[in-house]
Amino acid sequence: MATTQDFTTMMKDVMGAFPVDTKAFEESFKSTATLNEKLSGIALDAAGKSNELSSKWTKDSLSKMAELSKVKSDPADYAKAMSDFATSSAEMAAENLAAFAEIAKKAQTEAVELMMAAGKDFAEETTAAVQKATKDTTAAAKKAAAK
Repeated sequence: MATTQDFTTMMKDVMGAFPVDTKAFEESFKSTATLNEKLSGIALDAAGKSNELSSKWTKDSLSKMAELSKVKSDPADYAKAMSDFATSSAEMAAENLAAFAEIAKKAQTEAVELMMAAGKDFAEETTAAVQKATKDTTAAAKKAAAK
């Protein structure tokens, strides 16, 4: 009677002959988690600064509106108050939009620098891991061939 080959034993032998170094995966995970933490820090810092700027802009606008809403004795004073408000609003908008652009520019620069450094680190780690894997695989193949 014909017997079937035991593939479970064969797979165990194959997997045992080519060991996998899980330390490389652990280090990769830690590196990725660290990168994500730093990128999150950049994003949260930019969001906090943007929020502060937005709040300041709102407070400044409301204080200008308070001046606009005061009773005037001469009808021409209403036109002047409206003109002054429009001018100050345009100036505030230009200043604040420039400040928002600076926040975004700083965050972008920090993120690009971080990604460039991470790319360099990942390339070095990958090269080392591939060299080690090649060495281990070659040794395991020689060992398996010698059997």
